Amino acid sequence: MTQSLLIEIGVEELPAIPLLKIVSNIEKSWQKILSDYQLSCEFEFIYTPRRLVLRHNAIASCQDDSIIELVGPPVMASIKDGVVTKAGEGFARKCGVDFESLGRSEKNGREVLYFQQKQSGAETTDLLQEMILKWINSMSFGKMMRWGDRSDEFIRPLRWLQVRLDDSSVPVEIFGVKSDIYTFVHRMVSYESVEVAKVEDYDKILSDGAVMLYPKDRKESILRDFDELESEYGIIIERDLDLLAEVVAITENPKALGGSFDEVFLELPPEVIITSMKEHQRYFPVFENGKISNKFVVVSNAYTGDYEKVIAGNERVLKPRLADGLFFYKNDLKNGLNTKGLDKVQFIDGLGTLEDKINREKRIAIRLLALYMDRVEHSSHKSAVELEKSMDRAVTLAKADLMSEMVYEFTELQGLMGYYYAKALGEDELVYNAIKEQYMPVGEGAELPSSIFASIVSMSIKLDTLFGLFSVGRIPTGSKDPFALRRAVNGIVRIVTEYDLGFDIDDIITLLKDAYSPFDTNLLSEFIIERINKSLDANPSVIASVISTGERDINEIAKKVSALNEIVDTDEFKEQFSTFKRVANISKDVDLDRSMTIDTSLFVEEAEVILYTAYQKVINQDYRDYKTKLEALFGLKRELDGYFNSVMVNSPEEGLKINRLNTIGSIYKSFKTIADIKEISI
Repeated sequence: MTQSLLIEIGVEELPAIPLLKIVSNIEKSWQKILSDYQLSCEFEFIYTPRRLVLRHNAIASCQDDSIIELVGPPVMASIKDGVVTKAGEGFARKCGVDFESLGRSEKNGREVLYFQQKQSGAETTDLLQEMILKWINSMSFGKMMRWGDRSDEFIRPLRWLQVRLDDSSVPVEIFGVKSDIYTFVHRMVSYESVEVAKVEDYDKILSDGAVMLYPKDRKESILRDFDELESEYGIIIERDLDLLAEVVAITENPKALGGSFDEVFLELPPEVIITSMKEHQRYFPVFENGKISNKFVVVSNAYTGDYEKVIAGNERVLKPRLADGLFFYKNDLKNGLNTKGLDKVQFIDGLGTLEDKINREKRIAIRLLALYMDRVEHSSHKSAVELEKSMDRAVTLAKADLMSEMVYEFTELQGLMGYYYAKALGEDELVYNAIKEQYMPVGEGAELPSSIFASIVSMSIKLDTLFGLFSVGRIPTGSKDPFALRRAVNGIVRIVTEYDLGFDIDDIITLLKDAYSPFDTNLLSEFIIERINKSLDANPSVIASVISTGERDINEIAKKVSALNEIVDTDEFKEQFSTFKRVANISKDVDLDRSMTIDTSLFVEEAEVILYTAYQKVINQDYRDYKTKLEALFGLKRELDGYFNSVMVNSPEEGLKINRLNTIGSIYKSFKTIADIKEISI
């Protein structure tokens, strides 16, 4: 027999972000609890700012009966000379019966004590108190609260509780709140509790009370309002999905409303306006003709027939925020960009101040610029002297806005405000764009710096952090990476592959390590190699096959991996690869570092001549890329198959054997200029 089950936990307003972070875990936790109590069934988890709800259409009224089986010690060890031993008594005690009530069974050819008992399943009603408390205690929101004189903790105080099997109220008490048949509707409708006589009326009671229960319905309602506002006013609303999820979580009766602010504030950089709106007010920015507008959209939770006061109130709240921003902006421009004060700001223990970091970054940037000077000169149309001055200026000013009033207020705008200030103060375009793009890419798939010049600034910052942290022993372990060193390497990999920059790991380490305390550079090299494995989108064995050749240039690794992966990924290759596995297996005992002379006068079989001729043709050609060369080498399959069918490589005649091993080993060695094919698994 099954019943419907409704669990409603009423709370004071939940903070959106902590809730959204663990929504999936909340569902998984209840699913596990149902399984642990042998009551697994379909359910829905629903939330509003004031309630956490579980709905089950059909949950078993009780657990299934079960059979308990216990196997005890051998009978010989349980009875000695007709007397029950301590082992026998202990097993009987464990089973809760007299020794005489125990049965016998066989295990591993020996007679053992055995006990079987039917256990009736518990009523669901009797289990819910324990199950719900476990569920509540499994919710890890981070910061928790205590209220009243209780020692219990939860994200917000509990205020009401419903636990209903069909229409019956199940007696449950959580944190001093006892279950009942009441719920609460929107506060602007009523502050009083509302009776839910029948569970089937629950949705209607909430709807009549201006509570939109389902998050998906609230989201759809907001998006419909957005569509109407855009159509009515000819605007574009920025549909930030994270902000939308947050707004859905803090409203029960959402209504999107359009507001505006004084056009004087459009003097501010768009990011300042957007940050003021999103971070502090949860407003959605509005664009007209591709530019930020002096309008905004707020999602109200009010229940009223007149939203004009709601709009006016939100306009009033936003104005001082923007006024502060404009004051900071003008003040910062008046003070100019400078690094005064960064010598007092500590970076990391053992690595000095931010001024020290800037000086190290400049040193790295100038050395990288020298490596890539031809490319930068060509793309920027500037001389080497001009570029060195611009590079020094860009790195010097990259962190200057940390001392600005705007970044003090909005820390997430660091770098971006430096860009606006540098541009307004007449700095070179290369300089202010590099300041803006210094942290790019900020994540997987994120935008890259727009030029090689800006990329050098970005890589210099990442490389200094990498070298610096490794030099003071702050090396990531397990999943912990507080300084985002893995992300830094991923960013470097993306930059060098995007701009086709040579970046030999060992050479770069040798070039830069003297600015840091001595450390095991092999650890850094291994760390970077490990990240390349994670950064490249390819068969892991293909990546391993390229890296195992000793290649250490990130860009070349990426090119070789891409070329080989494209070939390996085909069905045709999978059918034919056994031939090349055989080449690798035969060559495993061949010393590839020695001279492998092939003496054509020792050829006995025609297949030897055919393979040698085809191989010489392959290796004596110039190839435009790695893929073309690999295709030529893999194109030797027909000749290799003929060779293996006709020729005994391990000939009893030593001279023939060595010559034939040299033939196969030479082909294998040619592959190894790109990848070690023995590492490939498909």
